[in-house]
Amino acid sequence: MTDAERHLAGHSDRFAALIARVGPRAHTPDDTPPYARLLRAIAHQQLNGRAAETIFGRFKALFPGHDIPPPDLVLARPEADLRAAGFSFSKITAIRDIAAKALDGVVPQPDEAHALDDAALIERLVTIRGVGRWTVEMLLIDMGRPDVLPVDDFGVREGYRILHGLEAQPKPKVLAEIGLAWAPYRTTASWYLWRAADEHKKVKPLPVQA
Repeated sequence: MTDAERHLAGHSDRFAALIARVGPRAHTPDDTPPYARLLRAIAHQQLNGRAAETIFGRFKALFPGHDIPPPDLVLARPEADLRAAGFSFSKITAIRDIAAKALDGVVPQPDEAHALDDAALIERLVTIRGVGRWTVEMLLIDMGRPDVLPVDDFGVREGYRILHGLEAQPKPKVLAEIGLAWAPYRTTASWYLWRAADEHKKVKPLPVQA
């Protein structure tokens, strides 16, 4: 058991039972540059995974020879081409702003991103159109940051509701206060709360007796 798992299990018997049931957290930090991750995040907003990846694939196909198109090429591409790939006007605006902010240095290169603390990265990246705090928190978690609790995430709040047998999800501000006790391992707490929500989805209702 890791230090994070011991901390959470010692804090709550419910967490201890969940950790024992689910097993150790599986996570490998993702070295995808923030620029590329933000482009993909915009593509996925308000779409299911398959549809988003189809559109993102069409977008990348507009730039042969590049796995992720450089920002200057994105800005030079006609809006009609981006629209034909499947992006809405609001997403086109967001993608172009990501590209512009990458050229301006607001979107950091990987080395700089790792040197910045969580609050500094959030403060910088939420200035980009279409990028909110939740998007940056997911980026931080993927980077391997250990103490991120995305209180606006439905799955995290739902997992807490399920874990504690509540009728309603806690409000984000309430969960943020509760989560202070999980520091400095709030990312691991989030992961287990997601697992609790996933477990609940898999529970099949009992058949109705005739």
